[in-house]
Amino acid sequence: MATAPVNRAIWVSAAKGAILPIAALLLITLMVVPIPAFLLDVGFVANIMISLAVLMVALNAAKPLDFSSFPTVLLFATLFRLGLNVASTRVVLVDGHTGHDAAGQVIAAFGNFLIGGDYAVGIFVFAILMIINLVVITKGAGRVSEVSARFTLDAMPGKQMAIDADLNAGLLTPDEAKLRRQEVATEADFYGSMDGASKFVKGDAIAGVLILVINIVGGLVLGTVSHGLSLGQAAETYVLLAIGDALVACVPALLLSIAAASIVTRVSSPLDLSGQIASQFGSARAWTPVAAILAFLGVLPGMPHFVILPAAALAGFAAWKLKGKADEAALADEAEPALPAVNPSVIGWEEVSDGAALSLELGYGLVSLVDERKGAPLMARITGIRRQLSRELGFVVPMVRVRDNLALGPNSYRISVAGVACGEDEIWPEDLLALDSGDLLSTIDGRIARDPTFGLDAVWIAPAQRADAVVAGYTVVDPPTVVATHLNHIVQCCAAELFGMDEAQKLLDALKEVSPQLVAGLTPQPLPLASIAALCRSLLAERVPLKDFRRIAEAMVDAARDESDPVQLVEAVRQRIGALIIQTIVPVKMPLPVLTLDTGLESLLNQAVRAGKDAVHPIEPGLAQKIVQAVSEAAGPLLGEARRFAMVTSPVARRALARLLGPHIPDVPVLSFLEIPDGKPVEVVAVVGGNANQALLPMEATA
Repeated sequence: MATAPVNRAIWVSAAKGAILPIAALLLITLMVVPIPAFLLDVGFVANIMISLAVLMVALNAAKPLDFSSFPTVLLFATLFRLGLNVASTRVVLVDGHTGHDAAGQVIAAFGNFLIGGDYAVGIFVFAILMIINLVVITKGAGRVSEVSARFTLDAMPGKQMAIDADLNAGLLTPDEAKLRRQEVATEADFYGSMDGASKFVKGDAIAGVLILVINIVGGLVLGTVSHGLSLGQAAETYVLLAIGDALVACVPALLLSIAAASIVTRVSSPLDLSGQIASQFGSARAWTPVAAILAFLGVLPGMPHFVILPAAALAGFAAWKLKGKADEAALADEAEPALPAVNPSVIGWEEVSDGAALSLELGYGLVSLVDERKGAPLMARITGIRRQLSRELGFVVPMVRVRDNLALGPNSYRISVAGVACGEDEIWPEDLLALDSGDLLSTIDGRIARDPTFGLDAVWIAPAQRADAVVAGYTVVDPPTVVATHLNHIVQCCAAELFGMDEAQKLLDALKEVSPQLVAGLTPQPLPLASIAALCRSLLAERVPLKDFRRIAEAMVDAARDESDPVQLVEAVRQRIGALIIQTIVPVKMPLPVLTLDTGLESLLNQAVRAGKDAVHPIEPGLAQKIVQAVSEAAGPLLGEARRFAMVTSPVARRALARLLGPHIPDVPVLSFLEIPDGKPVEVVAVVGGNANQALLPMEATA
């Protein structure tokens, strides 16, 4: 028993799906197979009914997308009318000599009633209707469709970027963003289709004129040659039938033209067209002058007083009623609490501040990288980068606000962290970037460039050159990967700028769920939230992740018992989490490669730091320059081999040396001896200073 409703639903669904194909086949049949006059009458009535229904739906639509199927409906309605024209032409030319009822009662009625049986009047009426349809309505609607389609397609990338920016900023959920993207794509498809559908209406109007001429000429020739009628009899019979046929087709065509024009000229509103017009004309200030002018015209001598004065009275009555409604609305508004008035001279903070901690600005030539229609490859990479970096750094990396910037070059992009531009370069979205790996077998022609992330020599090539570049030894990457890698590198370098008190509080909240006593012993005493955030920023600034925040929090509690100075507190915490720091450099079972300073040089550094204890850069500039040069030369071969190592010095000089080397060799961590756990194998790969300044001295040691 339960299968009966299911089977019925399947049959109903199949029948609905077959309606459109069957209708298309009937249209073709209508043009080819002769049909009787009775079926022509049914078809003409159905044509008028469909045209009226389309017009009513178009007028009641609140926005154009509410009638998104209109271009397709317009196509089939036009084909249906042309099929009827072909069928009626066949009947008129074959049986027209038998009388005015030969082509059916509808055509005869239009020929006799509407134009009084005078075919000359019919020709002029038809010509006027064609001028209205073709020159005024169709031409205007076609122009509006063309402009709307162009501006809608031009604005589509910006709308897509706005949706992505709102999604990244958390203003939209993924489902809401998906619906908005679908609406934007549907809007672009609709206006593009309407631009083409307007050509259907124009072509239909032209076809109506040509069909009328063919019917008249063909009828005169057949009437006089084949049926022996005089020229006057043939003209009276065939021309009248041709005019009736043309008017039967012209009226529905005019209705569809009005529907098309009303759709493309609509402005999105919560009201239908009638409600929108009524709301905008419902003002007493509009009707009062109308009533006054009509009254003035009505009292002038020679004017039709009994026509104009009633119209003036009607306009005055409308103005009086609308004025009463406006007064009632004003009283209701006064009863409600008034909202503070907006002063246009006052500038709000939201107009001058940008709350995005991380932003990516694109030139207009790079909009295709975030275009949803092309898969938005860059947006997917950015999401993956944020997820991976959040795992590595130990806190949630904020969303990246992606937007266009007309001030940039068409192929330029800019990465900003906390409002500061940290990276800017230029890419070509249709090309590929071939990176020089250092072991090239041959070179390849292209646009010379440098890798924006690591500064490697590179060349922009066409996609067709990819295979040749790989064979030549290049590493080939696409434009989204170039931007994503650059963004990844900048976020890693500027992670401290993205961490604030809110992020610190979230780390504490998450830790409190598993270790409530630890959090209670950490804050607000001995360390307030601001001190915890500053300490975490100091760790991030030296590439120390916050993944194991429980271990870091325990180190903060221990260090806070002995140290109160913020600088020394950071050093004390680093010494207690040395194992966490070192495991970010080398695996557990691998010795730690280190660079050390000569004993004399290290002693000199310690004295300089103690002498300038409160100085930001206590090392003398000349000595600092020599140290940077010597360390760079010693570290160069290791960096060229992509080998991970650390610079090790005394606890006194560690912070000063880290500040000195950071801007020049940011990928080399600087550790103190006390940060290396007991039992960790250490391999001294170079000694800087003294007689071993430029030498690499491999040896084994154990701290």
